[in-house]
Order: sequence, then C-alpha cells, then structure tokens
Amino acid sequence: MGGTVTADGVTARDLGLRGPRGWAFRAVSFEAGPGSLITIEGPSGSGRTCLLLALTGRMKPTEGTATVAGAELPRRMAAVRRVSALAHVPGVTDLDPALTVAEHLSERALLQRRFGDSLRALLRPRQEERAARWERIESALTAAGLDLESLPKGARTAVRDLERAEALRLSLALALIARPRVLGVDDTDLKLSDVERVAIWELLRSIAASGTTVLAVCSEAPDGTVRVATAGTAEEADTGADTESESESESESESDENGTDGKGAADAIAQAGRA
Repeated sequence: MGGTVTADGVTARDLGLRGPRGWAFRAVSFEAGPGSLITIEGPSGSGRTCLLLALTGRMKPTEGTATVAGAELPRRMAAVRRVSALAHVPGVTDLDPALTVAEHLSERALLQRRFGDSLRALLRPRQEERAARWERIESALTAAGLDLESLPKGARTAVRDLERAEALRLSLALALIARPRVLGVDDTDLKLSDVERVAIWELLRSIAASGTTVLAVCSEAPDGTVRVATAGTAEEADTGADTESESESESESESDENGTDGKGAADAIAQAGRA
C-alpha cells in the first residue's frame, strides 16, 4: 500500500517483534487514516497485545517500521507514548478492585494534571483547576458511555462490583482523560454477551468518529474496520523460526488464559520506563 499518512493515522511496514522465545509477530503491514478503527485480530497467544504495545510506543519492534500520528517507530517511541493511551490491558492498566469508580477517576485526573498537562495548567488557581479536572472527567465518562447513576452505588461503586462491560467502559474513560490522539484497547470482545459486544463496538466507532484513532485487540473483528491479523504471521514469514514460534505460542497460551499476553506486556512497559 502506497502513500503517506500524516496527522493521527497509523501505518506499518513489515513490522515484527522477536522475543527470547521467538517471534511474537512478524510481517505486519497496513495503512489506516486518522480517526480509523483498527482491529488487531487473532487468537490468544498470537502476539496481539505485543503488537498493540508496539504501535503505542510501549514495546520496541525488532524489524520494520511504523508511523503513528506522524512519529516514526521505533525511532520516536517517546513521542508516540505522549499522544497515545492504553485501556483494558491486563497486567498493565489493571483496575484496583478495592477502589471505587470515583477514586479511580480522581486519581487518574490528578496524575494527568501532574505529569501530562502543561506548566500553565499546573499554575491555575485551585478552584479553576478543580473545575477543569471534573470537566475533563465528565467528558471522558460521556465519551466512554459510562453513566455513574446507573451503577449500584453510583460513583462510590467498588470496581469489584462492576459488570465486565462497565469495567471496560471505566478503563476507557480513564484512558480518555488524557485526551489521546491514539487509543489502544485490549481484549475488546472478551467475555461479553452479543448485545454488550455490539454496544462496545459502536462505542469505539463513535470514539474514532470524534477524531481519535482506535487500535482494538479482538478475537473476531466486526465489518467496516481496518483489520490487522496476527495469527500465523511469524511462522509464515520465517519457517526457520517455527520451533521458537510454536514454543512461544504455547507458553503465551498457558500464561494467557484470559486472552492476552499481559505479563509480557507489563514487562514491556517496565522496560520502556513508562507505565
């Protein structure tokens, strides 16, 4: 595929990542314009989460290149991290079951103010800052489709009491507080009912339509998305790595009963120096 994508688009050219046990993924190429809904499709253990982390600047590719929001990978990983956010990545963005929804939102907004906002924002009067913080939270909740009034105890509902779809929406809201240009979502369709799955895909379409490019890991992508498949790419690209790749897939499957290579993802975040 030819052409040059600028702004918030995402492209990949023969992108691959090799780990200690072989290739996590290889020979991934695609092109998507700004505001696209990009689905990373494949079975558990096929390197989906690793590809998601690579495209959001959290894991360094071994070969090939990618361009995300105008920044080239792997050369400008820090720049990509600054404009992207992650949601619902087990082992990386886990919610604390003991905290309430309000506590999660307040904590994330405070962290965003401290580490993500400009110096000018930090120097705003306290009352003005508080109002701006809650405006940002409310905007993120609306974009994620999470109605606090519908929860058992409203904003005081503990995460442990949330339904799976509600927890996914909360994780999305937390990521959207940063107002990212690129949003990465893991395990999008895992353990959701058919009705919930349709609703979540409609939600992600609306987020993409608002201008945020969305990367969503799933087992089966819906129609009308930019599909990127990871299953079998490593083995097909390099038959000499078959043994290592099979060993890696078996190991990932054993450690990934919930549909994600979360431990490896967490290690990647630590190595990148940014959670």
